[in-house]
Amino acid sequence: MKARIESHAHYAAAVLHEQNDEPELAAEEFYLAAMADPANESLVLEATGRLLRLRQGDKPGEKAAESRAKAVELLKKATANSRASGVLFARLGLIYSLIGKKELAVEANRKAIKRAPGSLSGYQYLAQIYLQNNQVEEGLKVLDEAARQPNADAAFLIDLGETYAAFGRSGALELVKPRALDAFNRAVALKPSNPALLQRLADGFSLLGDLDRAVEFYLRLLDRLPNLTALRDKLIELYLRKQDRTNAAAQLRAVIRESPANPQTQYLLGSILFEDKNSQEAAECFHKTILLSPNFEPAYYDLAAAQINNNQPKDALETLDRARNKFPESFVGEFYTALAYSRMKDYANSLKYLTAAEVIARATATNRLTHTFYFHLGSAYERNQKFKEAETYFRKALDLAPDFSEALNYLGYMWTERGENLEAAREMIEKAVKLEPKNAAYLDSLGWVLFKLD
Repeated sequence: MKARIESHAHYAAAVLHEQNDEPELAAEEFYLAAMADPANESLVLEATGRLLRLRQGDKPGEKAAESRAKAVELLKKATANSRASGVLFARLGLIYSLIGKKELAVEANRKAIKRAPGSLSGYQYLAQIYLQNNQVEEGLKVLDEAARQPNADAAFLIDLGETYAAFGRSGALELVKPRALDAFNRAVALKPSNPALLQRLADGFSLLGDLDRAVEFYLRLLDRLPNLTALRDKLIELYLRKQDRTNAAAQLRAVIRESPANPQTQYLLGSILFEDKNSQEAAECFHKTILLSPNFEPAYYDLAAAQINNNQPKDALETLDRARNKFPESFVGEFYTALAYSRMKDYANSLKYLTAAEVIARATATNRLTHTFYFHLGSAYERNQKFKEAETYFRKALDLAPDFSEALNYLGYMWTERGENLEAAREMIEKAVKLEPKNAAYLDSLGWVLFKLD
């Protein structure tokens, strides 16, 4: 009775110190309370947890060693009780591991598993010891032992799946992935309803690459928590990983309904719609992005691209002028200006801006000089009746991409029209047709060159 009274007194003092924001004094009083009543397991776990979490102050090494020594002393006293649970032995094993006493840590965790085979902590700490010593197979044997426990509940199995997945970070992902998925799927079979468990299942399936399962559980959560934007963000990420732009766009629209003033969401939805060739709605999203975030430069160029696709080249030029007045001269700005003029059939200005884009790229971003860019430049020269220059740039495009069918056909057709290099023209057009046998334009070009050769 005297020890119990002493424990209560120290506990009350600990609570007062905690209320006064004195964590070191509180931890000391919790420790003394537990030392006076070591049979109180929840108090022992509370005290040792506080000793481990204690901020270490000016001498972190000395303070940490002192705190851990006290925790070991307390746990040794508590585990001397024949009725001590496996949870206490697991905590003792953890601290032994932290202070580098591997053999004692292994022994304590083995006792934890024996005392409480339905508690995962002993398995986790023991497996972690083996992993830290590069004994991955031994660690997996411990987790496999946990997996064989009968009557495991969903929380245990989800914990186990996460622990397997953590082992995968050591480079053994392919080895542990089937085990982790099996643990998660066993948990699913138990039909857990707790939202926290459902989220952990979704996160686990996502981490392991089972995107369909991850989507399934995020959607279940979303049905129960429809206003949780973080869930929609997860779903958007997964849909994009699955290349499912339709459902990604649906989730983005839902986010926008809840938060219409978020420029990032507007921009991402616009980008998805643009990829899906919905340039009209994409342009609306990019326009809203600019209104909400006028200093976000890429939105101007994406808006211009959407406007060009919508056959609104004059609007695109206005957008690009706004960008030019606001930001430094750029390859993208000059390139899209050229495309807008080309759409207006103003080929002289198109060539002018493509040439300017090439100069910028050569000076600052040679990776922009792609086969597609050279094709556009070759086309602009051809439309300006500068056939030698056109040939030069078409050849540059084909040097970078020998199977670029559009350039093969364009150069072959240009030669055919001019009655030049007809055999080479036929070979190029035939190659283009072989690459795209149902392309009507290429078939017409082939007929034309064969007629010219006849």
